[in-house]
Amino acid sequence: MTGQLFTGGTNKKIPIKNASVTLYEANSTAPTALGNATTKADGSFRISTSRSVSSSIFYVTANAGYGITLVSVVGTQIPKKIVINELTTVAAGYSMAQFIVGDTIQGDAFGLRIAAGMNNNLVAPGSGNSSPVLTLSPNGDETNSLRSTRSLANLIASFVRGNNGISLVAFYNLTKSTAGVAPTSMLQAFSNIARNPQNNVKKIYDLTLANDPTFALEPYRPYLQSMPDAWTLVVKVNNTGNKRIPFGGPGNIVFDENGYAWITNNLVQGKTYSSRYLAVLKPDGSPAKGSKSFPKSPIFGGGTLGGGFGICIDLQGNVWTGNFGWGGTDYQPSPTTTGSISKFNSLGEPLSGSTGIQGGPDRVQGVTCDLDGNIWMASYGNNTICVFPNGNYSATITYTLPTGGTCPFDVHLADDGDVWVTNSGDMTRFGKGSVGKYYLDGTEIKPRFPLVTGYLAPEDWHSLKGFSLDSQGNAWVASGGDDCIYVLASNGTCIGKFGGKDADGNNTYLGGISSPWSTSVDGDDNVWVANFGEQGAGEVYSNACLTKLAGSNAATRPPGSNMGDAISPSTGYTLPSAGAQVRLPNGSPLYGKGRPPVYTPLMRQTAAVIDQGGNIWVTNNFKPNYNMDIIPNIGNPGGDGICIFIGLAKPPIKISRD
Repeated sequence: MTGQLFTGGTNKKIPIKNASVTLYEANSTAPTALGNATTKADGSFRISTSRSVSSSIFYVTANAGYGITLVSVVGTQIPKKIVINELTTVAAGYSMAQFIVGDTIQGDAFGLRIAAGMNNNLVAPGSGNSSPVLTLSPNGDETNSLRSTRSLANLIASFVRGNNGISLVAFYNLTKSTAGVAPTSMLQAFSNIARNPQNNVKKIYDLTLANDPTFALEPYRPYLQSMPDAWTLVVKVNNTGNKRIPFGGPGNIVFDENGYAWITNNLVQGKTYSSRYLAVLKPDGSPAKGSKSFPKSPIFGGGTLGGGFGICIDLQGNVWTGNFGWGGTDYQPSPTTTGSISKFNSLGEPLSGSTGIQGGPDRVQGVTCDLDGNIWMASYGNNTICVFPNGNYSATITYTLPTGGTCPFDVHLADDGDVWVTNSGDMTRFGKGSVGKYYLDGTEIKPRFPLVTGYLAPEDWHSLKGFSLDSQGNAWVASGGDDCIYVLASNGTCIGKFGGKDADGNNTYLGGISSPWSTSVDGDDNVWVANFGEQGAGEVYSNACLTKLAGSNAATRPPGSNMGDAISPSTGYTLPSAGAQVRLPNGSPLYGKGRPPVYTPLMRQTAAVIDQGGNIWVTNNFKPNYNMDIIPNIGNPGGDGICIFIGLAKPPIKISRD
């Protein structure tokens, strides 16, 4: 493997000579050194190794002087050429954030491979330049991530060049871990920034400008010229595999055993009626291309029509998706307006007919598979819970919800074998919500406890939709109508209410919570909230955000925090534009030609799902302008893709099937 070591990239690139370079292979414990070299006057080096392919990943480190070690993630195969510079170090710190221990990269091989794919979305390892994924739409200046990477690279360059006026110790004190431990390497420092992007934002931003206050000599350009809300890096993707068939309201995501993301899609982009496809993206966010072992995106057939929130993978690797239907009876999943569910094998081939699987479920939302292979469905349209025993839809078992339980929305399997169900009341923010827990007794669905219909006051528990379960058996339920997250213990007792209004009646927007739609629990038992945003007259969700709350596990939540405390800043984790308007894959403005431009790359969300690389995939389900989007016949509600927050969450302990 040949390579070069530089300081700088887009402007004033300088080779670093006489530097020690080492090639490593990451393992589940300490990495293995495979070879080393010393750079020449032009920064070049050559390393020989007998290994060219890894089931994990390779990476390279270089001593750049001034106590700085630069890093470049190589990936699963040794390339002919690699570049190491400040930008590759930023990319490594973020993409590998959940796998950095001290100054090394180590962890689960599957997760490391996913993280390496995200690294290549930030930087091109062979050139050391920003990746085309980041420089082109829907990224570029449609988001601030490209400029953020370059600003952070400028910060490192100021240390490498010895001209920022601050000691390395002082910088490391700004980038401590949640436990208050200062890093000992640049790689560790940037992994701490990636995991805790809300800390010391202004002080870090000021350091990114340390090379030259007049912006004339920065080695990486363009860069941020205004301070971000937090130091998150986000890669946005909007390609389903066919630019003529773009995303139109992605609803929910499930990851298969290969890390591929299967994504439901509500609408035809720019229309108010049902789409007939779902998308499948590779672990790096690019569309699945198809082969003997993988699906090809987008996927049609099987009766898919207006996919909603429901999607799961069964014990055989088959994918089940609920068909909700949008745009009136002509676009609902059957001529009689009763609902359907679709089934595909792992290659994306339909296993259900052209009208889906009919009978029993009506306008399905949440779907899950239990450990016996039973498929559970939230049948929103007829207020029932439906089960296909062992996937057998000719023997459907149903349970009609009692008074107080209407419009079931989401279902999840608990570790004790029971299944939780939320009921939204209706699709608006005013529906009266409730929660139940059920089990299968032979051919009968039975409740584990009476339906839980309230907490403290009548205005509580409106429009309950998505939820998740933590390792303690608690359910974290999104309540969109009162801007709250409720926590229920395994016996149905409500043990927490977070968000909502303060003592003066003002909305707290805890950690950015705004009409939450669903939650996800990470490997530290902390909780991530997808925010749909307020839905009242005139509401435009122009500062869409992702929220993080401290979980119920005192051993893994941030020291000094209590359950439900906001970890994300008051703004939440946002994704600002860097000045360019949001565009669809065909280059059109978000709302179409002749419509006002939009500068909100992150939109109204319905799901935030964590992959095994620690990246959070957030669905842009609905566009920002609520009034414009719901006008009959001319509305244009469907969001435009997925925003992937890089390295922000600890990977879940287990891969969920729903």
